[in-house]
Amino acid sequence: MTIPFRRIPSAGGRIPELPRFATAGSAGADLCCNLDEPLTLEPMGRALVPTGLAMQLPDAQHGAFVFARSGLSIKHGLALSNGVGVIDSDYRGELHVGLVNLSQEAYTIQPGERIAQLVILPVVQFDAVEAEELEETRRGTGGFGSTGRV
Repeated sequence: MTIPFRRIPSAGGRIPELPRFATAGSAGADLCCNLDEPLTLEPMGRALVPTGLAMQLPDAQHGAFVFARSGLSIKHGLALSNGVGVIDSDYRGELHVGLVNLSQEAYTIQPGERIAQLVILPVVQFDAVEAEELEETRRGTGGFGSTGRV
C-alpha cells in the first residue's frame, strides 16, 4: 500500500522525515518530531508535539493509529496522552502526537527524535442497532479479571 504524505516545514524551516520502518518485520513506522529546538517534558508534563506531516488514507475502510514507542515508554515514562491516537481517513491536517511524561524525571525530546509509531489498519464502520437481549456466552457479564489470572 502506498500512502501519500505532505511535508510541512517547521516555523524555523526544518523539513520533517517521512515515517519509516526500523526493520523488515516492524508493524509500526517511526514518527519523528519536527521541532526546531529541544523540548523538555517535566514529570507529569504534557505536550502536543508536531510531526510536520499530513497524510491521505485511501478510503474509509482504513485508519491510521498512533502508538507509543515501547522504549520511550518503558525507559523514560513517555506515553501518549490519549492512549492511542486515531487518524480518520478524511483528516488532512498536520499530525501531532500528544505525549505525557509519567516518570519522576524530566525528559528532553530532541529535534528529529522518533516519538511514536504509526500503524495503518483496516476499519469496519458499523450500524448500531438496539437489542433487547444479547446471545449468552460462557463469560457472560464477567468484567475485568473475571477469567482468572492464568
